[in-house]
Amino acid sequence: MWWHVSSRALYIKAAEDLRPNAAQWQAYESLGHCVVLAGPGSGKTKTMTVKLARILAEDVEAPRGVACITYNNECAREVENRLAGLGMEAGKRTFIGTVHSFSLTQILMPYAQSLGLDLPASFEIASTQQQTVALARAHRDVIGGPGNPEDHRFGMNLHRRTYLDRAAPQWAQANPQRAALATAYERHLRAANLIDFEDMPLLALRALVQNPWLPKAIVAKYPVLAVDEYQDLGLALHQMVLGLCFSTGARLLAVGDPDQSIYGFVGAQPELLQRLSMRAGVETVRLGLNYRSGRRIVAVSEYALGEERGYRAAEGAEEGTVFFHPVAGNYDQQADYLFSVLLPEVETRNPDLERGEIGILYPAAFMGDAVAEAAHNNGWAVLRTDVNALYPRSSKLMRWLEKCASWCCGGWEVGDPRWERVASGGQRLFSEMLVSEQNREDFKRTLLLFLWSCRDGTIPLVEWLERFRAEISLPYGTGCRTLAEDLIILSDFARQLTPDAPLEGMTLGQFSGHGEGNDRLNLSTLHSSKGREFDVVIMFGIDEGRVPRANPSDDAIREARRLFYVGFTRARSEVHMMYSANRPSRFIVEVS
Repeated sequence: MWWHVSSRALYIKAAEDLRPNAAQWQAYESLGHCVVLAGPGSGKTKTMTVKLARILAEDVEAPRGVACITYNNECAREVENRLAGLGMEAGKRTFIGTVHSFSLTQILMPYAQSLGLDLPASFEIASTQQQTVALARAHRDVIGGPGNPEDHRFGMNLHRRTYLDRAAPQWAQANPQRAALATAYERHLRAANLIDFEDMPLLALRALVQNPWLPKAIVAKYPVLAVDEYQDLGLALHQMVLGLCFSTGARLLAVGDPDQSIYGFVGAQPELLQRLSMRAGVETVRLGLNYRSGRRIVAVSEYALGEERGYRAAEGAEEGTVFFHPVAGNYDQQADYLFSVLLPEVETRNPDLERGEIGILYPAAFMGDAVAEAAHNNGWAVLRTDVNALYPRSSKLMRWLEKCASWCCGGWEVGDPRWERVASGGQRLFSEMLVSEQNREDFKRTLLLFLWSCRDGTIPLVEWLERFRAEISLPYGTGCRTLAEDLIILSDFARQLTPDAPLEGMTLGQFSGHGEGNDRLNLSTLHSSKGREFDVVIMFGIDEGRVPRANPSDDAIREARRLFYVGFTRARSEVHMMYSANRPSRFIVEVS
């Protein structure tokens, strides 16, 4: 009872912050299917999480709960942390994770032998190497001859995501070679009792369609389905939503913004959210007040988008400024200018600005290499979140290890992070092996003993990870299908710590600082910046031929414009446009 009363008090107090905004309050008060169309900085995550807390407290009786599907693990962590702040700990009555995680843990793993998909109960997730082998064999079977099988992976996977009904003529007719290659590739995976990342939502959707009892079982457990960043999640999830919510009876809360859809190249279709918002029986709410950005940034952002949306800055917002920096030379020279001229000016103008509140965003990761090299030469620490980062920031295991390292390096004394949060995070990661309360208690005890004995930031990271492998990941991670790829990422990272490798000599304290702290510049591709915010945004390399790419189609121009808009609207107080003086992007020309 105390937990319920305490949680109720927390979310009701938080809800009062929504009341002055009529649109947020409408979304909070809605009782049926609700689509929230949320512009940048409009408080959509707060609106969604406070509403979910209310649903858990008032609308759904335990042990039933809520499933919240997010675009990536970063988004899932944000929702999880906010719900925890409202007294709703993840794992009690909630699923919070990606559509792939939902498909795997809530459909495929529990019901594999009953779905008619020819999946053994012991199926595993294919590693990158296993996928490479299966694709090479499929290439041999279907195409033959010389050539790199990997050249066909992107097109094959796009075909799999686009044509969901294998019995429909379009599957084979739209691109016969891709259809045959996908069929052969999946056959080789299944022969080895494997599925891959793409399989997860596709097989889950097939299972829901072929087994009428299955949607009822899912809805019995999760009578409310929430989807964040709906515009980016693709056709398979959309079909799941239609079946679970409009045929089986789950209540839907969908949040997103078609104007921020930037993943069309992997199958995202922003029109799916638009169609959903126009369905009969769906209440649609538009959040148009921007709490993040200064007034001028909000005004110019509509020029960046190329369409008027009527977005307004919140009352009392600062003016905000947009700067333009045409720079001569190649990207290495432009990066030198960034650190020798632009950033010193930013810091002089904003003496209280922490470097962690600066985001440098670029169209491609190779530009990040130039920026990172210039940062190193000028003594600036950076945190990269692109494909050339030390490890993928989306890795649940690596982000949890950062928290463990922070706890060892002083966090245990100040409660940041709290031990309870570290332990519960580990229990969720290794949940497949922690099937009883005794298992979970044993895990917590083992983890505490390990971390308590490592409260020293000078410990060589390679030694800490060796102990982690022996004491935690081997006994608890072996057999965890949801962690298969994460454990490979960890092994790849550990190899960089060995003698003569790039990260030789890294300490536990340095690893802890890599993930946390506010003294590092944030380096990110424009795509990876989505959902983030910074006081100062520097958009680097915004050249014609980069944004948009050379010889773009009409669809590519529209998506590039949305990408430009997403980067622009990450900023609170300053946006800086850096571009080659002789070839500014057409979008730069439009807003200057």
